[in-house]
Amino acid sequence: MAVTANAYASKAALEILHLGGNALDAAIAAQWVLNLVEPQSSGIGGGGFLLHWDARRRAVSAWDGRETAPRRIASADFLKPDGSAAGYMDIVATGKSVGTPGLVAMLEGAHQRHGKLRWERLFRPAIRLAENGFAVSSRLYRLLKDDPFLRRDLAARTLYYHPDGRPRDVGELLRNPELATSLREIATHGAAALHQGDLARRIAAATIARGGVLGEDDLRDYRPKLHQAVCGPYRAWRVCGMPPPSSGGIGVLQLLGLLERSGPARADLLSVDAMHRFAEAGRLVYADRARYLADPDFFAVPQAALLAPAYLDRRERLIDAQRSMGTAEPGELPEQQALADDDAAELPSTSHLSIVDDEGNAVALTSSIESAFGSRIQVGGFLLNNQLTDFAFAAQRDGRPVANRPEPGKRPLSSMAPTLVFDHRGRLHAVLGSPGGSRIINYVARSLVAVLDAGIDPAAALTMPHVGNRNGVTEIETGRFTAAQKSALAGRRHELREVDMTSGLHLILRDGDHWLGAVDPRREGLALGE
Repeated sequence: MAVTANAYASKAALEILHLGGNALDAAIAAQWVLNLVEPQSSGIGGGGFLLHWDARRRAVSAWDGRETAPRRIASADFLKPDGSAAGYMDIVATGKSVGTPGLVAMLEGAHQRHGKLRWERLFRPAIRLAENGFAVSSRLYRLLKDDPFLRRDLAARTLYYHPDGRPRDVGELLRNPELATSLREIATHGAAALHQGDLARRIAAATIARGGVLGEDDLRDYRPKLHQAVCGPYRAWRVCGMPPPSSGGIGVLQLLGLLERSGPARADLLSVDAMHRFAEAGRLVYADRARYLADPDFFAVPQAALLAPAYLDRRERLIDAQRSMGTAEPGELPEQQALADDDAAELPSTSHLSIVDDEGNAVALTSSIESAFGSRIQVGGFLLNNQLTDFAFAAQRDGRPVANRPEPGKRPLSSMAPTLVFDHRGRLHAVLGSPGGSRIINYVARSLVAVLDAGIDPAAALTMPHVGNRNGVTEIETGRFTAAQKSALAGRRHELREVDMTSGLHLILRDGDHWLGAVDPRREGLALGE
């Protein structure tokens, strides 16, 4: 079963599985295709997090391909001339936002450990499609039309727009021969083709020309990391996710832990009680996220303390069943240094894919270039990320340091939450994840509650209206809630905001001896299986 964000990518994954490739091989092939057909979301110029389940060894691996800050980065890079913190829009479409890409190196490392087919073979579907062309989707057209920055880059403007500035039309055949060339180089020479030589020089030069400080040495010295997955119990299940520098694994486990303590297992998820509990639990989780989570190479993340049962018990007691707590404070942890809270933006232009092969191996891969079209700097047929905007622009507040402040070589905090779920017998039960910026934690946790607790059909679970709280207003999905529901939540002191919540959940769920695949109707994904 392969579930990705685009039909072209799902077909590429299935092609690799038919050739005898495993889940990791199929995920890599699908990722290169996503770079081509979904350039706004992920690709060679960005990073990602990957969970791998080895069915034979019964082992979970957590691969970290998060971008790193250039060694010449300085806090002043995120300040205005008057010394005040720059705004997101001041930085996003500039070289100052570009971190060292990590996706290719991560996938190469994972392939060396877990792959089955030859590395070169995994590039052929994307190269073929880049040369022959693909039909522009309505989603890509709309994003191209509405983006205020991408036309400023000559290479991107030439590729994605007509001479009069109109985006390529829906259904128009779009070819990207320059990306095909870059993919061929990486297929032949591995990640070194991106991190050294001509492509590295071009990436560094393009970044510096737009005010950044990413150098060839940053690219040359990048290394992916292999972590131990963060796993914990949820009722009868074992849930595994990514550890820091992603907040996704800890955040999902905290949220599930609070829900397990605060309500019945089979509640109606659209009841006012259930939505209230979910929003209030979210306040507590995001309060901790803003205070205590960052790159563990630079900050001692209190992971065990945040997931300790006694700590979750104390936090759950703060949830009033009938009245919102308002803004939550981070929990008090013993021997924790005084910190200020992070307020970095994390936008939702990301992609996720879930794959299981016929031997039971699985991959959950969430990858990103951060905002739609990243930094809007194109090199080699692909766009460079703007992930440095995921740092807190202010290194300290009120004399206290912010854990997620920018530092040379540091990986910015993320919310990406590729997730694997195991049953009480240790069998793989679910593979899922989503794009969605910092809302990802809410999206994944709510989907898990829907399928694990409420027993909702996977497709129906991903169609369910979104509600959530990131320790501010309670967000509800535009046009999906009745006046009575909104009034009831407001009656419990929720300040409501209707927003577009364009998740892209991709779920594979065990059904006896079969897999069920489901895609989020809010995007253009496809589930394919046999």
